[in-house]
Amino acid sequence: MAIDAIVLNEADNVATAVQDLKAGQEASVRLNRLLNTIGIKEDIPYGHKFAVKPVRSGDDILKYGEVIGRATADIAVGCHAHVQNIESMRGRGDLGKGA
Repeated sequence: MAIDAIVLNEADNVATAVQDLKAGQEASVRLNRLLNTIGIKEDIPYGHKFAVKPVRSGDDILKYGEVIGRATADIAVGCHAHVQNIESMRGRGDLGKGA
């Protein structure tokens, strides 16, 4: 079975597409040696992320087991997770102490 996306840590709530994915497609997602199938709800470009668990607005976005951002809107499983619904948490002076 071809792999369409990867998840690198069990805690991750997003996967990374290793090829372009189309809405309506059943994507094969690999975590270690385990393969899961996720229904893709939106087109996902190569290298972009999509939710593999339900994400609520305000939730941390986890990739590689690390927080890489925060959801600014709910993201359903199989939906594109990118700048339209994630804000970065790194390099933000406005999020520092006393801000």
